Amino acid sequence: MESISLLLGEALSPYQVSLSPSGAQGECLVTLKNSSGAIVVERQFNHAQLTDKRQLTDVVDGLHRDILIAEGRLEPCVIAALRNAALDKRPAL
Repeated sequence: MESISLLLGEALSPYQVSLSPSGAQGECLVTLKNSSGAIVVERQFNHAQLTDKRQLTDVVDGLHRDILIAEGRLEPCVIAALRNAALDKRPAL
């Protein structure tokens, strides 16, 4: 778990990352704090999401998005619009 914490810390710098056990099935609570120590984002993930490289990449991407939303730099409606635009660009099968 320590190596995962270090990876998340590097990927989500300058935020302070802490991991703590949460839940009966081995879930893990990921907490991101800003430089003043205030919690910016707090999310629960299952252990598999943090140990699989592909899923860990998705976790980091999701946390980046959550940070942008929490800090008011990205509105949730913009995310929905971007997703819809990406779907419209995909060729029909």
